[in-house]
Amino acid sequence: MVKIYTKKGDDGTTGLWYGGRVDKSGTRTDAYGTLDEACSALGVARSQCDADQRELHDDILALQNELFVAGAELATAPEAAERLEDGISRITAGMTDALDNEIDKYMEQVDLPPKFVIPGGTALSAHLDVARTIIRRAERKVVKIQLDKELASGEILRFLNRASDLCFAMARFADIGEPELFEGRRKPK
Repeated sequence: MVKIYTKKGDDGTTGLWYGGRVDKSGTRTDAYGTLDEACSALGVARSQCDADQRELHDDILALQNELFVAGAELATAPEAAERLEDGISRITAGMTDALDNEIDKYMEQVDLPPKFVIPGGTALSAHLDVARTIIRRAERKVVKIQLDKELASGEILRFLNRASDLCFAMARFADIGEPELFEGRRKPK
């Protein structure tokens, strides 16, 4: 049996990649923990994909993998950032730019209503919207890390901004064909 507990965190601290310990309540820990939460929300969304939504399923899985990369970067103290590997434990500009293409792919197939979109057209889109808002929360936490001069690279902020946009685009795609809601009311008959 493999034991998953180390008891090292019983004092309220956690280890960073490449050494060092920080408080579990710290901004950095909160940021990568929030990305873990977003990844789990995306897992729920992915489980809602039908067999004919294979491309959406695979795109959600790819985003989950990239959120792990972002989490690894955030779980590394800035002084150890040179040890990170592009695309494995560090977000790259290419990864961010690739999200633009994914966003465009989905938005080309969607007609947005003229006002705000109310989440919940389908279970799948609702879960994608939950993931989107969690990524936005993570983004706000990373901004705090940047303001504290503790962020090795600002690329992760660009990436998180696009990642939440991609969740929005995928959610709207998942809503295609569902009854439209405008401003919390049913569309007038």
